[in-house]
Amino acid sequence: MGRKFPKQTIRDVDLRGKTILLRADYNVPLTKRGQISDDLRIRASLPTLRYLLEQNCKIVIMSHLGRPKDKDLKFSLKVVADHLSKLLSRPVELLDDCVGEAVHQAVRRAPRGSILMLENLRFYDEEEADDLTFAKSIQRAVRADYFVQDGFAVAHRAHASTHAITLCVPGLAGLLLEKEYVTITEAMNNPKRPLVAVIGGAKVSDKILLIKRLIKKADRILIGGAMSNTFLHCRGFNVGKSVFEPGMEKVVAEIYDLAAAKVGAENVDDFLVLPIDVAVAPEISKDFPRQEVNIDKIRNSDMALDIGSQTIEKFTKILAGAKTVIWNGPLGYAEIDNFAIGSARVALAIAQNKGVVSIVGGGDTADFILKWDGHDGANFTHVSTGGGASMALMAGKKLPGIESLLDAYGLR
Repeated sequence: MGRKFPKQTIRDVDLRGKTILLRADYNVPLTKRGQISDDLRIRASLPTLRYLLEQNCKIVIMSHLGRPKDKDLKFSLKVVADHLSKLLSRPVELLDDCVGEAVHQAVRRAPRGSILMLENLRFYDEEEADDLTFAKSIQRAVRADYFVQDGFAVAHRAHASTHAITLCVPGLAGLLLEKEYVTITEAMNNPKRPLVAVIGGAKVSDKILLIKRLIKKADRILIGGAMSNTFLHCRGFNVGKSVFEPGMEKVVAEIYDLAAAKVGAENVDDFLVLPIDVAVAPEISKDFPRQEVNIDKIRNSDMALDIGSQTIEKFTKILAGAKTVIWNGPLGYAEIDNFAIGSARVALAIAQNKGVVSIVGGGDTADFILKWDGHDGANFTHVSTGGGASMALMAGKKLPGIESLLDAYGLR
């Protein structure tokens, strides 16, 4: 990947026999019985772990899981350590804390080539507070030679384990972090054209910066999901009982002004492509059949829960000619099969376009794609492990968890 990545990576430094403190993102979804329901983030970290094992490093992994209050063992990382141990076919020892003398002694005694895992960082409020004293306590326990940031999904947050820790021990990027950064920034900065963006999800306000940047970068923007309800409402359509974001008239007007400045007012509707029909039901429930109506025929009792067949046909035709696709946000209420059709057909159109570079970002979109694809997203160029992080990077923001690593300047 050369120097498309601005920071030093684990390949740039001699790590043989070193003690590595590695930040992974193992915040995986769990079933009601506490079992891992999707291990994408764990498997995505394996190349970095295997590389460090080849260097005979002593690896100490830290992560968070869920949103525990105090030390709630329901959120213990034991299930993750056990699963990682199976994936690597070697022991992964879970320690019962992430700071303290007991942790220090366990790390000190562990031989090179071993893997230990600290207990859930969010058992301490200091983690999310980016507390330097807490970060120093972690480093005092581990005595790492290097910190390796490989948790892309948390790289947009300034937490003790992503930012403050780099003030205590020199920070390098892992292979997953490097891959995510290079893949996403290349697609945004040097796309094969035409670049088509597919934007869904719920809130316009969450994606204002992303949409504004895509107006500059993309050749077409397809808008679906509850977000399109907000656009339709602001353009004077009745959206009935549909979920939409009130008070966004000025924001949507600004988006249209920016688009008009780029493509001309007469071409805006061909550039920002809204649904022309939607699938509706009286409420969000699998008990109601899918009914489709044109956007000017939505009744007061209707909820728009997916894009309709005419819109699907329009979107898929555009996607068939794309050379780069960036997709962030489902196009309907994809948890219910009846209203996952739009997202599924868009996924199929992208998968059938063999010449396309396709980037799927955003947690809900990635979850949908992995279930739809059935092959770990193999039909797509890149399925990002980061929701907010991928969106922030696409929007051109700097990520604290990357910015705080050692610069690559001077390296060839």
